[in-house]
Amino acid sequence: MTPSAPRIALISAVTSAWAPIHDAFALGFPEAELWNLLDDRLLGDAAGQGGLTPPLTGRMETLIRHALDGGADAVLLTCSLYGPVAHDLAPGAQVPVAGPDDALFASARASGAQRIGVLSSGAAPLADSVARLREALPDREVTGILTADASPEAALDAVRAVPAPDLLVLGQYSLAGLAAPLGEVLRLPVLAGPPLAVAALRSALTKEVLS
Repeated sequence: MTPSAPRIALISAVTSAWAPIHDAFALGFPEAELWNLLDDRLLGDAAGQGGLTPPLTGRMETLIRHALDGGADAVLLTCSLYGPVAHDLAPGAQVPVAGPDDALFASARASGAQRIGVLSSGAAPLADSVARLREALPDREVTGILTADASPEAALDAVRAVPAPDLLVLGQYSLAGLAAPLGEVLRLPVLAGPPLAVAALRSALTKEVLS
């Protein structure tokens, strides 16, 4: 790996994830060389087939292996539904392979918050994020919050319609831009996946270079 310009493969299922993750890298890891890989039917096919099927898992595994074979110094998935596939392949990889919510969930755990709200603009992604966060933090109260769209106004209405959480987690990369405005108005911590994922990858790659 070239320390000054590590190649990071970003595997996405929707193009709306690109701007938030690219912005996060521009702020937190500007020297990284970003490589975008997209299968824009991954989410639609999962919805049509009732979830993450073996063939769909295989498609994501193929994308991850393509990134590894192409010389990626790290791989980051930007679609939460496929995060478990990254976890399956990470142990055998020679470079970091991360799910989109790994650093996000770790930060939620470290926060100590007992009542965690998860915000999403899609019912299926919301159900998936809530289920995985409850599994990761079985001792916390996790509430799903569905917003009508990605606007700050709709998100505020959705959060205010449920019992006030101690911490708000944004369940999709495409919602990352809501972190600052929601935090300011609601007066509570709001966690977004992109900056946390970038910081975690930077830390992991820095340790590799120094070791």
